[in-house]
Amino acid sequence: MDDFWPVADVLAHLLGRWRVERSVRDLASGDEGWFEGATVFRALDGGGLLHEESGTFTWQGVARPAERTLRFLPGPRSGTADVRFADGRPFHDLDLTSGRYVADHPCAADLYRGEFTVRDADHWRTVWRVGGPAKDLVLTTDYVREA
Repeated sequence: MDDFWPVADVLAHLLGRWRVERSVRDLASGDEGWFEGATVFRALDGGGLLHEESGTFTWQGVARPAERTLRFLPGPRSGTADVRFADGRPFHDLDLTSGRYVADHPCAADLYRGEFTVRDADHWRTVWRVGGPAKDLVLTTDYVREA
């Protein structure tokens, strides 16, 4: 994606249901897996969005149910978000006003670096590069808005 689509208000933009396809590559072992499912962004009382993802994750030929929950709260600047884990711990900030954003999340000795890009009103992508002594991964997720 060379052309990015600016998003004035990330919370308003994400609200709704998205189809999700994610590839997971372990660069150390060469193993690959994938996730297919849906993400729903619902309004939270008091502002922000509840992000609920569910689907099937397949790794080394074994498919199993997978889910996660995040909270996208209003960020420090208008139109941005403060992304938190379900238990309230900080994850990363998010500012898509240029259509592209890079965020870091240190996790023990590993570093998660996420690149967020928006192609248009109905398509966006995240690419997380995870590196450190415990992990060497690339996770690429494509989101398509469902009608």
